[in-house]
Amino acid sequence: MSKPDLTEHTLSSDTVYQGRLLHAKLDRVKLPNGKESSREYLIHPGAAVIIPVFDNGDILLERQHRYPLRRDFLELPAGKFDPNESELECAQRELLEETGYAADAWQYLATFYPCIGYSDERLVFYRASGLKHIGDDPDHDEFLEILRIPMTEALAMVGDGRICEGKTVMGLLWLERFGQG
Repeated sequence: MSKPDLTEHTLSSDTVYQGRLLHAKLDRVKLPNGKESSREYLIHPGAAVIIPVFDNGDILLERQHRYPLRRDFLELPAGKFDPNESELECAQRELLEETGYAADAWQYLATFYPCIGYSDERLVFYRASGLKHIGDDPDHDEFLEILRIPMTEALAMVGDGRICEGKTVMGLLWLERFGQG
């Protein structure tokens, strides 16, 4: 049995906003039934997400204020891809910039697409181990509190809602379910 073709074909594409991080697009598309419609979406450079795991199994998290929601969140370290930078290079750079830690071992875990209805953003997850504190970056422009939390406590924090930020919930639950072996 063949699958129906669900492809939407671009007829036109306009940039309606271009910022430092996000670009908003408005496209006209031809639907599989031949009719036309519009699609609004955001272009995002993508990001590396790091799950830093200490030798005893503790997890490194950050507390950061997120302006759009006007509150602090507990998060895994992460950052957007720079042009001409590999995904792993981004993960290594972001871990050091944000936390002052470097890792001896890096393991690719998974790639997730957190908002497929309105963005092309992709999150590439890495497990970092063999952590060593190298030193804080005095030029780093984000204000963060670095926390070391036992994995069991981090999972309990997901369960009771203290950790509710999407990439962190995804990463911790993925690691707990699939990544320990």
